Amino acid sequence: MNLSNVISGFFIILALTTNFGFFYGDPTVIDEHSRYELFAAIIFNLIATVYKLGDKTQIGAVLLATSLVADIQLISSASVWAFGEYVVGMNTEVVVAIISLSGGAMIANIVSVILFTAETIKSKR
Repeated sequence: MNLSNVISGFFIILALTTNFGFFYGDPTVIDEHSRYELFAAIIFNLIATVYKLGDKTQIGAVLLATSLVADIQLISSASVWAFGEYVVGMNTEVVVAIISLSGGAMIANIVSVILFTAETIKSKR
């Protein structure tokens, strides 16, 4: 068992589950979505991205790309939240944008988990 793969897989799956925890709920009600969970999802995604940086294989490049997409989407979601909170005020359009961006990140995280699982199954013992 490779400890590096265990830690990498841990953060890839943790990023997906925290992102799902933030995404789940009514997309028009901001009170159903915790800003702390969004922050945790961003941190876990960034850590997962760092673990994917050293892989020089083709699948590693795709894993890194999915992670970068998730990072950009989650950081954009937090930026929209801050913009809505402090500039224009929170309205339904802002809340839906926040949740939609995190949904896009969740799709990227799902692809990442599928690719990681496929790579693990394909690897020789």
